[in-house]
Amino acid sequence: MFGRRLGVCTALLTALALAAGLAGCGAGDPAQRTPTVGSVPLLPGSRVVEQVRTCDQGSNTYCAIDFVVRNSRYESSDILLRDEGRFLRKNGWSLSHGDTGAQTAANSPGHKLRLTFSTAAGDLQEVDLQLINRPWPIVYALSSSMFDRAAAMSMMLEVGAP
Repeated sequence: MFGRRLGVCTALLTALALAAGLAGCGAGDPAQRTPTVGSVPLLPGSRVVEQVRTCDQGSNTYCAIDFVVRNSRYESSDILLRDEGRFLRKNGWSLSHGDTGAQTAANSPGHKLRLTFSTAAGDLQEVDLQLINRPWPIVYALSSSMFDRAAAMSMMLEVGAP
């Protein structure tokens, strides 16, 4: 009788330890670590034409927002990208290098958010070369922007380093 109780207690303690271990390994709600597009200061006249939430369910669970921004006040995506970088810096964000040569990155004040951005042409070229991945709705919106000859940027917003 005593052996059976001890076995049940051991099994229960093992299950609790396993559950606690999993809870500490990123099994939390990724929605709590999902930034919003509204957190990014955008140039006047800019509008988000597409956005997709993507999540990584690995050991460090997080979600990112991929989105496409158009601005009809600009004739060129290159100038839009340059001015957006200046606008971010003016709003307290620090600029840095992106993950690839065509990308620029910015960290929010306090490094709570990280934004990676590129021209529509730059992102589509890197998608084609398989240097980066973007959700299909984003690729389509970038491609449509290019065919419309609209100034557009691809942006990816994620939670910064803890």
